[in-house]
Amino acid sequence: MITFKSKAAQDLDVLKDFAVYVLGLVGKQLGERGVITFDELDGAIAKLEDAVNQAKQARAEHAGHFHEDEPDHAHHEVPPSLAQRVAPFLVMLREAKAQNADIHWGF
Repeated sequence: MITFKSKAAQDLDVLKDFAVYVLGLVGKQLGERGVITFDELDGAIAKLEDAVNQAKQARAEHAGHFHEDEPDHAHHEVPPSLAQRVAPFLVMLREAKAQNADIHWGF
């Protein structure tokens, strides 16, 4: 587990694989310790929102390929969207920006 912390928001605990993924989306790497500074928040938010929008578009294009109405189509669960998975992290980024705070992990 990795815990993201900010004086502006509640701690956010995520699985290590997710932390690596979401930090990669915002141009960071998961190290033993790290920080997203206040000055980096606008860029991080924009990159994350862009990734969410691209994922939504790809998901919408793929949605037309499902054949759930066909009788021989096997039912399957639709996995959570990127927007759903990153929402708590995006909230944390926005709260940190609103309060001129950094986000850090590993401290």
